[in-house]
This record gives sequence, structure tokens and C-alpha cells, in this order.
Amino acid sequence: MYRYDEFDHEFVTARVAQFRDQVGRRVSGELTEDQFKPLRLMNGVYLQLHAYMLRVAVPYGTMNSAQMRMLAHVARKYDRGYGHFTTRQNIQFNWPKLSEIPDALADLASVEMHAIQTSGNCIRNVTADHFAGAAEDEVADPRPYAEILRQWSSLHPEFVFLPRKFKVAVTGAERDRAAIQVHDIGLHLKQDENGRLGFAVYIGGGQGRTPMVAKKIRDFLPEEDLLSYSEAILRVYNLNGRRDNKYKARIKILVHETGADEISRQVEEEWERIRHGALKLPQGEVERIREYFAAPDSLKALPPSPALAIERARDPEFDAWVERNTHPHRVPGHVSVTISLKPIGGTPGDATAEQMDIVADLAERLAFDEIRVSHEQNLILPHVEVANLKAVYDTLLASGLATANAGLVTDIIACPGLDYCALANARSIPVAQRISQRFGDTARQRDIGDLKIKISGCINACGHHHVGHIGILGVEKKGEEFYQISLGGSGDENSSIGEIIGRGFSTEEIVDAVETLVDTYIARRESPDETFLAAYRRLGQAPFKEALYGTA
Repeated sequence: MYRYDEFDHEFVTARVAQFRDQVGRRVSGELTEDQFKPLRLMNGVYLQLHAYMLRVAVPYGTMNSAQMRMLAHVARKYDRGYGHFTTRQNIQFNWPKLSEIPDALADLASVEMHAIQTSGNCIRNVTADHFAGAAEDEVADPRPYAEILRQWSSLHPEFVFLPRKFKVAVTGAERDRAAIQVHDIGLHLKQDENGRLGFAVYIGGGQGRTPMVAKKIRDFLPEEDLLSYSEAILRVYNLNGRRDNKYKARIKILVHETGADEISRQVEEEWERIRHGALKLPQGEVERIREYFAAPDSLKALPPSPALAIERARDPEFDAWVERNTHPHRVPGHVSVTISLKPIGGTPGDATAEQMDIVADLAERLAFDEIRVSHEQNLILPHVEVANLKAVYDTLLASGLATANAGLVTDIIACPGLDYCALANARSIPVAQRISQRFGDTARQRDIGDLKIKISGCINACGHHHVGHIGILGVEKKGEEFYQISLGGSGDENSSIGEIIGRGFSTEEIVDAVETLVDTYIARRESPDETFLAAYRRLGQAPFKEALYGTA
């Protein structure tokens, strides 16, 4: 993973000192909140409903045990003992005192972490497949390219004040686990017929007020042209993106209104002008950065573990956890482990300081000192020996982190909603908790199978409701909270935007409505192997709408 060099250390230290002075002037009253706002946003500080919030970057979702322990320290010392992992693979602290945030940033800098470009109209944290570098099905690890993009985009003088925030995601497998088609730029790392690495390039995806699936504008971009082509896209957007209306300022609107073919033409034209210049990636530099992400020397192929089958047969709960929460690894004898931050009845994405410390200890002892944050608000140990799975499970079980629900109905994505966010219209967390409790029975969850429920407390879609198999959007109507349901969304390689099914449901009705949808799916599926999404795409809205409203 990325290591700070001398410049990074000096810059981040200077930025902390600068922000400490700005905070001091705000606390003293020398700066008004309006004057302070652009300064705090440049340092990842939001003013939420009840307090300031600090959003810390976790580049492409990768960190080590020392960094996780520091997050636990920040949660303990500057917050209320927990943090919230987000759909951009970052972490948010919801209750820090403004006067103490510079101290927290200084502590974070000591382990090469910061909050720069986690907010504002700039290029945000570049995200990646949470199994990157470990997944059995990937062509190559996409994280070196995410790091190259991070270095290029950090404090890029031309793109610090874009028309609107800008998000990039990278995946290296045919199975898209990074939701690249709902990003401003999505990059699919692939090989051409000669085995050369390059990227399929998508632009103009996104959620929010006007959700759209991205358009592919290049099927294969050579590896060495990654930065020049990205710069060409950003230049076309920065020049032509709207600045008069923030609701129409994202690149997706530009692509939609101008046309993907015309935008592609403009990008190609700009790219031809700059492609042979300083942004052409030298192979030596790519290899140098790739070395940062090399697998540990001790990560070697191992024979099958006979003890695992015995332990699974002996303990049904452990068996269920292995089935749902482990993922095939490219190195035999290893798996990737999903640590669910979705306990039944819990707040999706939250982890206590104690739990963070436990995950750090596990990573250090049994997982090659590496941790990932997924955009699904879970944690990942990407490299775990199969022989160590029972030890990992037992430790997680004792810490409330062994819920065997990865990808199931209770593995819910939810934004903080009206409990925290000043932009929200409705609460997300209580709805997620109640749905989780309603479907808490393990056997029932396994019978339902893969099902992604995603909840947002407002149209900004921080809970990714547009791409939920069942998406739930909180709205306000005459002072009351209502929840609008959409069906058939997906953020994978076959991305789709969910279709609104009908009128909204009250707080009291929404959980029953979700259960009705699930029961309808169970009754209408062709076999237990047909997922909710597959059944919906086969059946269409009609049977689900009739079950909810009584009319087709």
C-alpha cells in the first residue's frame, strides 16, 4: 500500500498546522461560519445536524493494523467511542469537538492518514474492489492504478474547484465489485488479445437526484495512457460542466445533455493533444508503484486443511459464516474474509473502538497486516489462511463481529440519515435496524439468498438506494417521514437503476412492505437458485406492485 514520502509528510503536517490556525480563528469568532465553511470542507469537516463531522480518507479502502488502531484511538479520544464506515471506503466520526479536530488530524498524520479531498468539489477518494490483489477472478490488482490516480488528482491545481464533486472507481475483475458504472469515471482493468493491460473507460454514471448508468466511451485504453485520458475527461467536464445549478453540475448531466458520442469526441480530441506529453506513464514507474502492493513473501500456496471440514460439521454457525463470509483467493489455501458490520438490529457500518482494535490485532496476527473497507460498509481481511479461519471466527464471535450475512437481506447499506445529516429528509438507521430484526432468523436469510437492500435518507443517495435490489428512499411529506421503494437496481457489471414501484410507505408500514416484496419473490421464484434480482427482471413490476397495492 502507499507510503508517504518526505514531501507527503511535510505537506500534511503543514496542512494540519494551517487548519489549526483556521479553527482557532473560527472558535474565537474571527471567522464566521460562512467564511469558515470552504476552509473546513478542504479538510474533510462537515457541519451535520447536531455537530461537526470528520471524514477520513482510506485510499482505495486499504489500510494496515497501525492505521486501524489509530482510527480506534480517534474514536475513543475525540468522538463517542465509534466510527462509521461509508460507501466511499472512508470512515466518518460524527461527534468530534471542532477545537480538537486539528489534534485528531495530527494523530492521523502520524500513521499516514488524512482528510484532504474527502469533501468539496474536487476528485474524491478513488475506490476499488475490496478483494483487489486477492480475488481469484481478477486480471490484475487495480490498486496500483488507483494509487497513480490518487497521486495525480491530489491537489491538482486545475481540478480543485470543479463544477461538482467527482468520483472514480477501478475494478480488475469481470465481476464488478466496485460499482464502476455508477461513478463519474469507471475503469475496468482488462487485457487485450495480446495480453497487454489497459482499461475499458466509462463516464457519466452516478446516483443522487438524477441517477444514471455510465456510458462506455472506450473499450480499451492502454495502461500508459491512464492519466492523460483521465485528464482529458476532466478538462472537458471542467470546461463545459454547469456551474449555475448544482443539481445539474455533475458530468452525468453533461454526458446526457450533450450526448455520449459528442463528449467522447471532445475527450478524444483533447487526449490526442496531450497524450504524448508528461502524463504518459513510464513502465518503470508503474512497476515501482506496483511493488508497494506486492503480496507478502510468506503468502504461499498451502495444501487443503482437513480440519476445516471437521470444524464446519461440528459447528453449524461457523459453517454458515464460512459459506457466506469467505471469498475465493487467488493463492490456494487462503480466502478473503468479510467482517460484517451489520449485526442484527445494529447500525450498518458502525464499529466501536474496541472492535477496530480487535480487527487490527487479527490483521496483524493472522491476515498479513492488511485490512480493507468495502463500499458495502463492511471490513475485509483479504488474506487469511484456511487453517486459521476458526481462530478468526472465534475472535470475531466474541466481539459481535461474526454475523454470517454477507450479501444477504440483513447486509443492508444505509446512510446516517436524519439522525445525523442536515441534508436528510428521513431517518435511515431505524428502518435498517427494524428490517434486520424482521429477517434476523439465519435459516430464513439463507432461504431468501442474495438480496441487496439499500437505504438513503434523502435524494442525494449516500445509501446507494438507486442500485439496491430493493431500494428505499426517505422523503418528507407534510412533516412526516415516508419511504419510497424502487426495485431492480444493481451496481454490478450489469448495472441498472431501480424502478419506483408506487406510492410511499409510512414509518410504520415500510418494514411490512419489504417483507411483502420478499414473500412475493419466494412464492414466484422458479427455484431456490433464482435470486431476487433475477426473478424481478424475469417477472417485471406487476406481481410485486399487486402484492403491495392490490392492483397490477
